Amino acid sequence: MQKYLLIIIVGLGLSASAVYFALAKPVAAAQSLQSSAVFDSQGKLKLPDPHTFRRWVFVGAPLTPNALNNGKASFPEYHHVYIEQKNVDAYLKIGEFPEGTVIVKELTRVLNPTFPDGSRTEPSGRGYFNGEYNGIDLSVKDSKRFAKTNGWGFFTFGHHPLPYEKTAAEAPVQECAGRHLGNVAVTDMRWIQFYPLLRDKDPE
Repeated sequence: MQKYLLIIIVGLGLSASAVYFALAKPVAAAQSLQSSAVFDSQGKLKLPDPHTFRRWVFVGAPLTPNALNNGKASFPEYHHVYIEQKNVDAYLKIGEFPEGTVIVKELTRVLNPTFPDGSRTEPSGRGYFNGEYNGIDLSVKDSKRFAKTNGWGFFTFGHHPLPYEKTAAEAPVQECAGRHLGNVAVTDMRWIQFYPLLRDKDPE
């Protein structure tokens, strides 16, 4: 009797283990897929697919045209900023972005200026309008990989018309991270004040 009881207990134990590992594997896979950032064997970030990130949440498009900055704006283009829905939801809930968050900033030139200030006239009135694509910058949140820059890594795939570079090494601190560290370190390294969706949260 004891022999059969032992066999039953061992069988139940093996079954429980099988169920555990069957359930545990999908969880691990989900965790490994949290970030859409893909690095190559040299640690360079691969260019994201525009067909994918242009369908993420569009959070805003600041503009600092050359004509309003003595012809020397650091970024004279529109900054189209895209973030995955799940990471926007997390920020709105807890006030910071989760590990693995990718933020894409795609640049577009101002459309063919006709006035000295860089504006032009369209049927809707005089103003600034989007022109050609002119670059992609991207940042990734990974506290271990980018511990020296407050948990974020910054990359650029070129500030010029298409096509862009296929991979990018982490940008030097003085080019991107330094500006964020000096101005927005307390808001998860983001210029939240420029994006109403993130700044003002959802109305109650």
